[in-house]
Amino acid sequence: MKNKVVVIGSYNTDLTIKTGRIPRPGETIIGGIFSEGGGGKGANQAVAAVRAGASVSFIAKVGNDVLGNEGIQRLTRESIETRYVYRDTDVPTGVAFIVVDEYGENSIVVASGANTRLSQADIESARDEISSAAVMLLQLESPLEAVRAAIRMGRDNGVMVMLNPAPAQQLEPSLLGEIDIITPNKVEAEMLTGIKVTDEESMRSIVKKFFDFGVKNVLITLGSHGVFAGLPHAMEHIPAYSVRSIDSTGAGDVFSGSLAAYLAEGMCIEKAATMANASASISVTRMGAQNSAPCRREVENFMASHSSQEADAFK
Repeated sequence: MKNKVVVIGSYNTDLTIKTGRIPRPGETIIGGIFSEGGGGKGANQAVAAVRAGASVSFIAKVGNDVLGNEGIQRLTRESIETRYVYRDTDVPTGVAFIVVDEYGENSIVVASGANTRLSQADIESARDEISSAAVMLLQLESPLEAVRAAIRMGRDNGVMVMLNPAPAQQLEPSLLGEIDIITPNKVEAEMLTGIKVTDEESMRSIVKKFFDFGVKNVLITLGSHGVFAGLPHAMEHIPAYSVRSIDSTGAGDVFSGSLAAYLAEGMCIEKAATMANASASISVTRMGAQNSAPCRREVENFMASHSSQEADAFK
């Protein structure tokens, strides 16, 4: 169905402290602002996609606990379909502990909990939901068994398959060959290809390596430097917008979720990536992961007001 995005991935409860700087090993810092909110790369991307205008279903696993209840309620309030958010009675809902410094940089530790229990059988149970989507979006906070099953199911049913390969880990080339769009950051791109990002030429080499694996489109996210797009017909740098970052948590998720939404409605990949880049730029000006994702109107207004801005070049 046009405009429908199925997101398969993780849900965590984010426990965040905003403080002056991230403590060194063995150091305790007194002072900071605490907040609790929804997180997990999958859930973050689902929220970003629905706020960008997509009809979104989320496939995940949470614990049979208070945090799991709160998570499903949060997602439901966002108008995300949660029929396929499964419960696990043996392990708790995932939790992320996040420290954010005054420059917006973060340090994160995750206890994955029920996210580790998403199975191939769970994916099979959601076959009809997956096959009806325009775009399927995945990450790597779920077991690879489930990720592989979902990718192949999407491919077999003509669904556009989009992978955000985070957190970084090695993937077999045969799996990458089934991906329509991949959205790695620099670290993930380097790990998957063995090529270090140093300049634009190195990114061109990375894109070509992904093409050799069979990936059709490559979007390397570069934080404040924007996105390098490797497409079958062109390679180009999409510059970032200049904003004051206060929390970069979830910015990559906002990019991927928004991108999936724009692609699901039939937008060309260059325009979709540019709008997703704007979505991520807005998100870093706000605290939190899911809370920072902008709605479609905000993105359109932001782009209109920054249309003549000279954006940062890659260095």
